[in-house]
Amino acid sequence: MARHNETGRWGEDVAAEYLAARGYAIAERNWRSGHYEIDIVAYKGSRIVFVEVKTRTRDYDDPIEAVDRNKALRLIRAANVYIDAKDINHEMQFDLIAVNGSPADYRIEHIPDAFESPLRTY
Repeated sequence: MARHNETGRWGEDVAAEYLAARGYAIAERNWRSGHYEIDIVAYKGSRIVFVEVKTRTRDYDDPIEAVDRNKALRLIRAANVYIDAKDINHEMQFDLIAVNGSPADYRIEHIPDAFESPLRTY
């Protein structure tokens, strides 16, 4: 497995543990359908939460900056495919989690409700 894949997998593990410790019920990890992917699907209260995880090993890289409007739109589309495939009727929430550092020393930034569907531009 390539180093960047290992880093991403580690970040998703950290994010899933972080969410579970805060009462999120993890339903799926790395869910795929066609060219769509969702890092983490979880439930919190009456909401289904779609989580995008970004991991960086260098302090000067901000993982959140990697989630632009196009990435957000892809996550929204993937969530709609998931909802249709599973016939789910819950309010949707889109979260971002940034993991920055290494297994020995890392920081987590969690942005609940990072954006809403449909994404609008003004």
